[in-house]
Amino acid sequence: MDREILRRLELLNQLRLTEEEKQTFLEFFNSKKSNLEALDNAVNTQNVERMVHVMPVMTVVREDVVKQPFSRDDLQRSAPETDEGYWCVPRVVE
Repeated sequence: MDREILRRLELLNQLRLTEEEKQTFLEFFNSKKSNLEALDNAVNTQNVERMVHVMPVMTVVREDVVKQPFSRDDLQRSAPETDEGYWCVPRVVE
């Protein structure tokens, strides 16, 4: 990670870091990068297929059926006041 990437991350996340915090972040992420490179060099992953998820992701496809679980009367039963199927609420703007 370099200062330009960190600057863009600051903008994206709406952060304002001090120079000391920036240096701490850069040192942390660069140390993690060197750890990953050392691990990559130590383990032979030549024949290992890349993956995004550990478990297989399956999309469950279901029939799209339109249904009305509640009637308007059931929903308006708890309303303090209704008029011709509409909820009556106090006026907010005069």
